[in-house]
Amino acid sequence: MLALSLTTVGSAGAISVAPGDAPDEVRVGETVTTTVTIEDPFVDMPDQWTLQGSTKLENVSWTVTVLQQGDQVNQTVYGEQSFEQELDASSGGDTIEVEITGDAPPVDNYTYHPRETFTLYDFDTVQGSSTSDLNASEVHHYTNASRDARLAIEDAEAAINETGGNSDAEAQRDRAVSAYENSNFGNAESLAGDAQSQAEQAQQSAQQTQTLLMAAGALLVVLLVGGGIYYWRANQDEPTKLQ
Repeated sequence: MLALSLTTVGSAGAISVAPGDAPDEVRVGETVTTTVTIEDPFVDMPDQWTLQGSTKLENVSWTVTVLQQGDQVNQTVYGEQSFEQELDASSGGDTIEVEITGDAPPVDNYTYHPRETFTLYDFDTVQGSSTSDLNASEVHHYTNASRDARLAIEDAEAAINETGGNSDAEAQRDRAVSAYENSNFGNAESLAGDAQSQAEQAQQSAQQTQTLLMAAGALLVVLLVGGGIYYWRANQDEPTKLQ
């Protein structure tokens, strides 16, 4: 799946931004690489302006390549979490490619809803003292333990939804979420498993009750029919007073 890109074009005029392929989620410490392409950087824009970029990736490297009709005009590499590059129409350039590579950062604060995300990249245009959003992307990050706990909670929620809701299971699910958000992933996974079991047991109990009620109803019908037949036969066999 591709990460959703949040794009806002203010005074950036006719600039077109094509976000690169990026994962919807990534494990902490995993290396991520994506390329963002900026087309027509000087259409409805000043001849000189500044491109700003920032990220929460660690061990990051930016490679900014300016192209004119496919030919490289210049290329600059940056090694910090943010950069600024002056752009000048007189130097040429109808396309700017920005490749970013880095490692997914640790999670500062675990939240079940919404999912934990970090800024993969955030680009702005700067003209004098005016800064405008250009394009940004957020990506979910996780550890193996947090992912296992989240999946267990999701399974519990699915089981609860299938039963139409169960207060005991829901309370246990809430405890699992609380443990998750306190980074107690082993406990969260265990509590979520309990919640799922409670929901499934409640569903089985409801199904058994329904089966018993159906059986009792069927038995009642049989008894009523049998009793009716017996009564009818008894009345048929009994001689009337006229006889």
